[in-house]
Amino acid sequence: MRFNQATTILRIFDETKSREFYIDYLGFKVDWEHRFEEGMPLYMQISKDNCVLHLSEHHGDGTPGTFIRIECDDIKGYHRELMTKNYRFLNPGINEPPWAKYELCLSDPFGNRLIFFET
Repeated sequence: MRFNQATTILRIFDETKSREFYIDYLGFKVDWEHRFEEGMPLYMQISKDNCVLHLSEHHGDGTPGTFIRIECDDIKGYHRELMTKNYRFLNPGINEPPWAKYELCLSDPFGNRLIFFET
């Protein structure tokens, strides 16, 4: 028996803010988008390297305020990249907790927390 990577579904409430944060700021790309019809809630898959996330405007898909941990092999490099983007809503710093080499904690516009970590 073998398990594969789990895909997290994060609840979002505004497509424009989602794209500004996840695509423009964090550097993810949109893999695909789905709506049952025009004007209906958005469900989309985004990815950056091997990290895959689903973002959903659908009621009941995910809970606002979810915490997820994403392993990264160069937190300091990613931090430098983020700092060049001048995202006006965040100015993240790097932490050195006892359970990881480094952590970079970010909150999306909907209260979800993304904790990028390096071991």
